[in-house]
Amino acid sequence: MIPQSFIQDLLNRVDIVDVVGKYVQLKKGGANFMGLCPFHNEKSPSFTVSPAKQFYHCFGCGAHGSAIGFLMEYSGQSYPDAVRELAQSVGLSVPEERDRLPPAQRAEQQAKSLALSDAMTRAGEFYRRQLRGAPTAIQYLKGRGLTGEIAAQFGLGYAPDDWQGLESVFGSYRDDAIAGPLIEAGLLIESEKRDADGKPRRYDRFRDRIMFPIRNTKGQVIGFGGRVMGQGEPKYLNSPETPLFSKGTELYGLFEARHAIRETGYVLVVEGYMDVVALAQLGFANAVATLGTACTPVHVQKLLRQTDAVVFSFDGDAAGRRAARRALEACLPYVADNKTIRFLFLPAEHDPDSYVREEGTEAFAAQVRDAMPLSRFLLQCVTEEQDLRQPEGRARAQYEAKPLLKAMPPGGLRLQIVRELAEATGTTPAEIEAVCGLGSDAARVGRFAQPRARARRQAPAGLEQRVLQLLMRYPALSARLDDDARALLLDADTGGSEVLAHLVASCDALQGEVNFAAFSEQLAQSPFADVYANVRAGVLREDIDEEPATLEFDAAIAKLLVEPLQRELTQLQSAIENGTADEAGKTRMRWLIAEIHRRKRLG
Repeated sequence: MIPQSFIQDLLNRVDIVDVVGKYVQLKKGGANFMGLCPFHNEKSPSFTVSPAKQFYHCFGCGAHGSAIGFLMEYSGQSYPDAVRELAQSVGLSVPEERDRLPPAQRAEQQAKSLALSDAMTRAGEFYRRQLRGAPTAIQYLKGRGLTGEIAAQFGLGYAPDDWQGLESVFGSYRDDAIAGPLIEAGLLIESEKRDADGKPRRYDRFRDRIMFPIRNTKGQVIGFGGRVMGQGEPKYLNSPETPLFSKGTELYGLFEARHAIRETGYVLVVEGYMDVVALAQLGFANAVATLGTACTPVHVQKLLRQTDAVVFSFDGDAAGRRAARRALEACLPYVADNKTIRFLFLPAEHDPDSYVREEGTEAFAAQVRDAMPLSRFLLQCVTEEQDLRQPEGRARAQYEAKPLLKAMPPGGLRLQIVRELAEATGTTPAEIEAVCGLGSDAARVGRFAQPRARARRQAPAGLEQRVLQLLMRYPALSARLDDDARALLLDADTGGSEVLAHLVASCDALQGEVNFAAFSEQLAQSPFADVYANVRAGVLREDIDEEPATLEFDAAIAKLLVEPLQRELTQLQSAIENGTADEAGKTRMRWLIAEIHRRKRLG
């Protein structure tokens, strides 16, 4: 876990205008900067970046956040990855609370990571240069219908048919200091055989292959895929697992496809590097591919950070169906009622590239639109080989469905699948839930079990919402709340507001100069994150100076205090009417009447 104090320090050091400006063309407009929103299509700019608040906000689609949030939304990075990228840009090292490595060892690891990253970058440049002078490789790519522009966009290259080709870039492989990082990066292979002087033989892993650089979400080369141009095995050779590269977590083409994914509203997952590049050439720039391995849950998480709709494309043969089944299993923990996952099965004689070239882009787009929903594919998987006319077949279908349904989070989609499975097997949804062990979860969403009462937090409204906005913008205003105001407004025992009490406590705890973006990130980690997100949106829609904000805050607090005072007055008046009030109560009542009138005038 990254300490909150570090987040505040980091956001005090970075300038969100510089961060966003790397990806969006910004122009000065008054106190803020304006540009076209990168998160939805628009012709006139509604995307603003505030240097004062260190926040971005789009008045068109509502997207907003800090520099950390922008990197997460734009690049699909996780929170820790976005923090690390920002920290690296200002020369900071992220002090993770679980990290127990001594500083010297941590620095050594960082140096090694930089050396590997530099090696991959230089190797990629070498392969690209080699492609320019390799007519056979150029002819092969042209034969696949690729242009020089698309090859440059994906950074395609060529590894020459040379056992020591990279020596021209890095120096002699006999030097351990040179060869070490190249071996660890997967660019060289060290043989068990040795030369006469006892040195191990080292040679290039990739030879006479078209080279596909694999980039992470920041655009850095972390691995390669090499494809033979004629006969040879393996057809594709990938980088091995390294400190930079893990096949089970990376997707080829995701960096290049991120803009097209947003524009089209979905990501297309295919099986090979060449499919990705060829589809981009043919107008489907939103395609990505797994790296010669089955789709993993991490892949699915990455995809769903980019978009709410995923289409997997597989061959229609037995191998394609097996790969689709593995993808289905990887998706199940992350399905949601607002996400769409579908499966496209092309005719056995086609891959996406050949289908588009033979049938055309419109025909392929129609195939994508008609792709099989996850629900139908799941039901097909568990029923297609069973004889549902027989009890044994129906029972087997339920048996096959059990681990799949249990892997899904409770929600509307799982409920619908349960209903369809019940109909197909001649049972009731409640019986399916019982057989599959879903009862405890189903109580939250189904009508087949009694739902448990759930406490609901009331969203702040009116004056309280405004006070929250003013406090979030100017936390120092919390100092204006006296003891009486705090007792009446913040104490839960007297009906005070939980969220207001939390925000006031957070404001009180701040020290030194307050950065709005850093404070917002801190609040986003609290139990009231959903409430604060709505409050923050209101803050971003206006610019209010501190002096008028202070006057408005005092007036709003005065009005808010009238309600608890009025409640106490009503109770005392009832006591006087019943003859149970003493002299102190009568004195308190007279003070309350005057105080309520005074506060109403202030408000």
